[in-house]
Amino acid sequence: MSPDTSPGSPASPAEIAWGIVDASLYMVLATADAAGRPWSSPVYFAHLNCREFLWVSSPQAVHSRNIAVRPEVGIAIFDSSAPIGTGQGVYMPAVAEPVDGPGTEYALEVFSRRSLSHGGGVWTAADVGDAVGLRLYRAVANEHSILAKDGQPDHRIPVDLT
Repeated sequence: MSPDTSPGSPASPAEIAWGIVDASLYMVLATADAAGRPWSSPVYFAHLNCREFLWVSSPQAVHSRNIAVRPEVGIAIFDSSAPIGTGQGVYMPAVAEPVDGPGTEYALEVFSRRSLSHGGGVWTAADVGDAVGLRLYRAVANEHSILAKDGQPDHRIPVDLT
């Protein structure tokens, strides 16, 4: 659940991060192959408490193949329509994997709920199986940061979401 903001008070780093994640449809997923060659991909996502991020992709997509050999990823979520010099983003190192086993049904419920809220459809296990060539993936972020807006050159500050 996202934190509450009191009217008139400046937003905390956690409130800023929650707001960006909740308002965004896409995240940029940065991966690397076994040799370390980087690749980035925008993917539609759903999230659980700003820590667990879910998306659907083909296992044959470059980012999915990269995750299979190197599960450490970077995630950036930002508003690309912000005027120059005013942008803000949430940056997260994470570990990614295909979603399998008992947690799949719940992860699909979370993904479907967000998909429906954005005009998409319900996703089921039949939509993400080998027969259709799509998989559900998850990345669990182990830290969060945002840009400091303190008048100094761009640098990040940590965000505590607890």
